[in-house]
Amino acid sequence: MNNTNTHNDRIAKLTFASVYPMYLLKVEKKGRTKDELHQVIEWLTGFDNKKLMELINEKVTFEMFFQRATLHPNAHLITGMICGYRIEDIEDTLTQKVRYLDKLVDELAKDRKMEKILRQ
Repeated sequence: MNNTNTHNDRIAKLTFASVYPMYLLKVEKKGRTKDELHQVIEWLTGFDNKKLMELINEKVTFEMFFQRATLHPNAHLITGMICGYRIEDIEDTLTQKVRYLDKLVDELAKDRKMEKILRQ
């Protein structure tokens, strides 16, 4: 992925709380639930509902969000295209983690089975 440092910096400074409502709207419009979204986020990051709400209320940046996360050992199995780029080719670690989350949300919205989304 040929991202500029400016793009990576913008993603790092973006607050999770500003993107979360868009994730929720996307999945709910497709008939999925908030609980399913939280299940996907917890699988990737280790954050349960309580911790997730604390991070949203704290307005943490994506950089802080993923610094505090315990990434699932199978996260590297999240591959494919997102925003026109191959996830596995993204060089910036933080940007790649954010795109992992974006991909999981996309898969949830596309009504993919939870076992497949969670790489089980």
